[in-house]
Amino acid sequence: MNHQPVKYILTDIEGTTTAVSFVYDTLFPFFREHISRLSALQTQEEVIQAVTETKLILAQESGLANPTWEEILSTWYNWSVEDKKITPLKTVQGILWADGYKAGLIKGHIYADVPRAFESWTTQGLALGIFSSGSVAAQKLLFGYSESGDLTRYLSHYFDTKTGGKRETDTYRKIAQELTFEPNEILFLSDICEELEAADQAGFQTIQLVRPGTESKWQRTVSNFDEITL
Repeated sequence: MNHQPVKYILTDIEGTTTAVSFVYDTLFPFFREHISRLSALQTQEEVIQAVTETKLILAQESGLANPTWEEILSTWYNWSVEDKKITPLKTVQGILWADGYKAGLIKGHIYADVPRAFESWTTQGLALGIFSSGSVAAQKLLFGYSESGDLTRYLSHYFDTKTGGKRETDTYRKIAQELTFEPNEILFLSDICEELEAADQAGFQTIQLVRPGTESKWQRTVSNFDEITL
């Protein structure tokens, strides 16, 4: 199959560079265990913004116009349990995860083939970036405090839900514009077919990562980064 030469590689995290179990067994429980610590951070700009966004969502979805701080915390807790892909939740999760990473309580799980590929692709002159539903801050923490050391030196851009939904074609068009590459010069890696389909419709090249627990459903699939040919 002939492809335009790849100049930029954009990768998902969960199920692609990182085991899904790391998110569910380490990050989410850590957030819920330490969520009360946010009470001391209510005056932080990021927390204030997250509260404002949460109030808007609650007003729209449940008619709760003026929730208390305890109701806000409970909402974030429940959203975490439900794995909601909601920006204010990702913001406050990232705040608490930052403390965990910096204190050495959390190390970001990265599959062993990923650092090898990052090094190889960078040596070949390719640029690399991340697109995940987790906040940009959380992405930088995972790669900055990974089990393989600081991998942020390989990454030029980070994108999260503030850019748009991962299953929306327009989001990938926006990413291509920001990267200043033609869509067909960008390779997107993910384990989720709906995300790959949206990227494909935007003109991206796409490959599905079929990690343990993932079912092969895309036209181009690999089981790890070592198998990717450009």
